[in-house]
Amino acid sequence: MPALPASPPADAAAPELSLAHYTGPLLTRDTGAALLDAAMRGDAAWQGSLDLGRATAEAALDTDTWQWRGQRYPYPGKLKERTVYWWDGEEFAPVARFSGSLIKLVPTEWGAPTFEIDGIKMLPTAKESPFEDARRKVALIEPRGKSVLDTCGGLGYFAACCLDAGAARIQSFEKNDDVLWLRTLNPWSPDPEAPEHGGRLQLAHADVSEAIAQIADASVDALLHDPPRFGIAGELYSQAFYDQLARVLRRGGRLFHYTGSPNRLTSGRDVPREVAKRLEKAGFKAQLALDGVLATRR
Repeated sequence: MPALPASPPADAAAPELSLAHYTGPLLTRDTGAALLDAAMRGDAAWQGSLDLGRATAEAALDTDTWQWRGQRYPYPGKLKERTVYWWDGEEFAPVARFSGSLIKLVPTEWGAPTFEIDGIKMLPTAKESPFEDARRKVALIEPRGKSVLDTCGGLGYFAACCLDAGAARIQSFEKNDDVLWLRTLNPWSPDPEAPEHGGRLQLAHADVSEAIAQIADASVDALLHDPPRFGIAGELYSQAFYDQLARVLRRGGRLFHYTGSPNRLTSGRDVPREVAKRLEKAGFKAQLALDGVLATRR
């Protein structure tokens, strides 16, 4: 059985954090229904994706169970839409946790999932895959051969795109241990221990607003900053933090700062332009780009 522990109840003690990646099947409502339909037709096998669109697999079908990668599983019961399920050793359970906030992995039509915190979607998915969205943003900092600081790792899509683009080293931080747990179950999230990455990705469970003080001056060639929205993590939009970003980035280095496009009519603020002004004060030349700010260290 897969080694990862089941998600604990809300009042249970938090388990020791493990970053070992899950290798069992992942089901959505559509894949679960397709498996059941094939079994009900009497098919001997079913072909489809059991890793959220990363690859096509074949499962052997029997009357009461199905088999994949040498492991037998029961057919799932009724699965909910907008939910990813993993085998926790006893049943297919939602990839979700509640520890103050409900954090869950959410499938998309593009394959690569997004995630939600208390129902708020953390990655854009309306027009393209969140993975491809990350690729466009990463391209702005031209990471090939560079040392990259990824301040708020999330599901790791920025880091994965940096690896694909040939970055020499990616130093990534993620504060939320439940988000790190989601990464271990998401096949689109890069595994720092995967041999093909050659140790280029270092992932730390830490608050970058504190950890950045330990990063040496001008030791980073490029920066990616994808913080939670301002109302949740205002410290990551502060002048003091932007001063730290300027300190660790070498002259000429590029920064992409995701801001999203908050509605000024409802929020009363123009967050992208506020960010650009603070970055200018910190020592950057800044301009609006995509759904954020692209800045160069002067």
